[in-house]
Amino acid sequence: MIRLATILYSLIATTLAGTAVVVVLTAGYGTLVPIVAAAAVGATLALPVSYLIAREVYQS
Repeated sequence: MIRLATILYSLIATTLAGTAVVVVLTAGYGTLVPIVAAAAVGATLALPVSYLIAREVYQS
């Protein structure tokens, strides 16, 4: 399950981090700190999301 979770993480983290960066840029924050913080939040949030999705895939 860990192998699947890491593969899913590579896809989910880029999606969530990219979405968070787009939201920050759309909100008008164009400096380095908000952009990096949004990317870090997206990558961190992807950890439990990947685990939960991998668990659901293995259970079905």
